[in-house]
Amino acid sequence: MIISASRRTDLPAFYSDWFMNRIESGYCDVPNPFNPTQISRVSLKPEDVDVLVFWTRNPSPLLPRLDELDRRGYRYLFLYTLMHNPRTIDPGCPGLEEALAAFKSLSDRIGPERVVWRYDPVLFTNRTPPEFHRKTYESLARQLRGFTRRSIMSVVNLYSKTRQRLSALRQKGVDLVEWEEESLIDLWKSMAVAAQDNGMDLLSCAQERDRTACRIKPGKCIDDGLIREGFGLEVGHRKDPSQRKACGCVVSKDIGMYDTCLYGCVYCYATTSFDRAKENYRRHDPQSPALISRSSS
Repeated sequence: MIISASRRTDLPAFYSDWFMNRIESGYCDVPNPFNPTQISRVSLKPEDVDVLVFWTRNPSPLLPRLDELDRRGYRYLFLYTLMHNPRTIDPGCPGLEEALAAFKSLSDRIGPERVVWRYDPVLFTNRTPPEFHRKTYESLARQLRGFTRRSIMSVVNLYSKTRQRLSALRQKGVDLVEWEEESLIDLWKSMAVAAQDNGMDLLSCAQERDRTACRIKPGKCIDDGLIREGFGLEVGHRKDPSQRKACGCVVSKDIGMYDTCLYGCVYCYATTSFDRAKENYRRHDPQSPALISRSSS
């Protein structure tokens, strides 16, 4: 079993104590996002976990605990989101220098093959046009040279809640701009070249558009091939049926919960209400079997 930790929140950044307590206990409880009364108990025993896949913008709180994971025999890798959007778009994310330093420390600790750089999602506004993303990606790729072997990109999905948040930002001078795919070809090609020039493969995440002509192949964030290469482990090739049609990820079990991330990114699909996320964090009990217990939510 692959444990996804987590598409729904940043466990390493905000809930590392809870996670390590669950590792100590050997299990966690995960409510069904669509029916919170339905609880799944998920084994976290080393013999039941093939790989831990961490999704994060800040692994620093978990870094001191990696030795413990190693002692217990866990295999793990990180999907590390690192961008440099204006604060109006990513208000709570770590600063660039802090994020780069943490990325490099993590890579030095576990190896560049086990740290995947996510430049994701690409959001086009009047403050972040294609040229902004070209320059930002090229700069970050140079600074991450030697610290990762793989980069993943995607274009934002404009859910209704995302459009509502972006509409609210107009008073701060941020306007959504939707570009035709044909006008973005130069951007995708330049990103692919920047990745290649800095020793990385650039892949796409859950994209219906075929960008192979721009040298961006369809990728998988939870990737059986990467797991096989990194750990010599066969985990099966079956696509996760709970993910979007264009998502190539193989089957995993996500142990996070929605409405628990504190970053406040305007494009976030995992947070319906930032106020609710803050309240859930306040009520969070690191000793609870579930990230947010029913009695505290």
